[in-house]
Amino acid sequence: MIRLSKLADYGIVMMTNMARHPERQHSAAGIAMESHIPQPMASKILKALVHAGLLISHRGAKGGYGLAREAGRITVADVIKALDGPIALTACIEDGPGECDIEWVCPARANWQRINEAIRQALEGIT
Repeated sequence: MIRLSKLADYGIVMMTNMARHPERQHSAAGIAMESHIPQPMASKILKALVHAGLLISHRGAKGGYGLAREAGRITVADVIKALDGPIALTACIEDGPGECDIEWVCPARANWQRINEAIRQALEGIT
């Protein structure tokens, strides 16, 4: 079964909620409540999304979080990469060495790379 991590899944839900009101500053507590995600988990995700450059954090009484760029320029792939790392179904990703012990003799590696690329492109096409 192919499945996103809970962090990535929740991150996509949170970013979607924030994209509905891009003009607002969103508090961690407000985002957690609107998204029905536990606040500690929401705070962890928000920090990672700020670190990845997808959100901006504003301090102060009227602070909170806002989108770092317009919603139409933030892809699902961006959120997944920020929270889970590279998008791949197998350990033999990209052109460099992966984590697979047999990748140097694997007859399926080229096909897996094509599949990984197709999935990556599909996720990059959704904002």
